[in-house]
Amino acid sequence: MSETTGSGPPVGTDADIWRRIAGDGPDAHAAFTELFQRHAEAVWNYAYRLTASWAQADDLLSTTFLNAWRTRGRAVLARDSARPWLFTVTARLARDQRRAGARLAAVVQRLSRVTPERDHADAVVEHDFTERRLRRVLKAVDRLPRAEREVVRLCLLGEVSTSDAARLLGIAEASVRSRTSRARARLRGLIEEDNDA
Repeated sequence: MSETTGSGPPVGTDADIWRRIAGDGPDAHAAFTELFQRHAEAVWNYAYRLTASWAQADDLLSTTFLNAWRTRGRAVLARDSARPWLFTVTARLARDQRRAGARLAAVVQRLSRVTPERDHADAVVEHDFTERRLRRVLKAVDRLPRAEREVVRLCLLGEVSTSDAARLLGIAEASVRSRTSRARARLRGLIEEDNDA
């Protein structure tokens, strides 16, 4: 049964909303707003788990939905939910952002020969135990083989179902489960190594 919002047209699954957005008619903006309201919090939380930064999570949220608007009519959803697709875009953007940040930091260090000064707010937030632990986990995730890294970002950090992850990655559900299991074991070992260091 479809939901309704006020006097507007019926609102159903994300796939229904996606079709309304792709139509680019007068209802496209309202449909896009509905999609944003449904998934913005989950996308922000996922972006935060990937970056351990409020500011970066805000940026990724905006860029992910900008990407969704720009690719409307071309992007394909897994099942009736937009969330796996949005998480995949967010993960790709976060990876690109990390690479760009690393390149910029290397250039700044070469030019100044000193460690860049850190923002006071970032330093205060970083002292929090939860964030420090999250950073260790993310560092360990980056050291996993690519196939395991993909399932960790989708299934463990993004809470995407095994079946949706399998569709997104183009592999069998059994492969997703075995990669997830191997990744968990590797992560435990990598995090213990970091704690011992």
